[in-house]
Amino acid sequence: MLHTVRAETLSDADREALLDSLSKLHDEAESKVDGKFRIALAAFKNAMGSDDAAIELYLNCMERVNFDEEKKKAADFRDWKRKEAEKLSDPGMRLALRHQLRWLILTMQSIPEKADRTKLAAEAQQAVDTIFDEIEKLKGQEEILGQSVMSTVFARAYDINHIKVENWPLNPVELDSIYGEVILPPLRRPSQLAGLRAAWIKRIQQEGSKAQYWSGRRGGGGGEERKGAPAPSGPSPAYTRFLEETQPKLQWDMEIDLYRSGDESGAATRMLAHLEKHIAHPSAKAWSDQLKQLLKPAAAPAPAAPPEAGTTAP
Repeated sequence: MLHTVRAETLSDADREALLDSLSKLHDEAESKVDGKFRIALAAFKNAMGSDDAAIELYLNCMERVNFDEEKKKAADFRDWKRKEAEKLSDPGMRLALRHQLRWLILTMQSIPEKADRTKLAAEAQQAVDTIFDEIEKLKGQEEILGQSVMSTVFARAYDINHIKVENWPLNPVELDSIYGEVILPPLRRPSQLAGLRAAWIKRIQQEGSKAQYWSGRRGGGGGEERKGAPAPSGPSPAYTRFLEETQPKLQWDMEIDLYRSGDESGAATRMLAHLEKHIAHPSAKAWSDQLKQLLKPAAAPAPAAPPEAGTTAP
């Protein structure tokens, strides 16, 4: 159908009518998004409650997204389940799915502009702590836990995967972003120095657990050894590298953060001791230069220039 095009200005009444229609469309869209969120949150919270509920929702979402929406046969889904039976029955996978759902819920709660970031920071700390308290049960689940929760089969099945998330890490083991963007910022003030240091210590311990348990061969019975083969002794090369290089760097970063947040005396003393202990570290010279800059007294303001001859000083 062709529409006639002609020059014609909008009347005030027409403008009001169009604005009213636009407002109603906006409200309707917002209502649909809110309803979608509420339905998804309820499903995710229910599935997070047990291993059986988590795998049931996972299978339902897989069937919907990868089979029903792709117009595949029910027999194809049954064949897929049969091939994946061992993986799907793994308690570690089911536990990982529950952690993934928990982080997806937190991610959704972070989206509104008025989200309580301090409350979310505390909940994020609990979520991350729980994962690393159970890390030995989560061997081989790095892929699930490292996946963006907004690209999971859960998010896709409930049609929330297109929603933009800002200033929030998208998986629960992205420790650099989780601590840097969520957990540490609220603690960077003199009254919270003990909490800031405790959070840093947790982060360092958790980074160490990642290197120990999720970096290929692990000492102490971890890793993917061949059946019947003796367990390798000693820490993995990745964990050794963490202990020798990464851990000292993180400890230095912690002291810098504490210094800048108000603990100047204690942090400076600990930084000097850290340099003495790790004098052979590749970053030792840079650390020394950084500490020197921190300890330099603030430059005194330059004295005012004397008034020129023939002028009156203010």
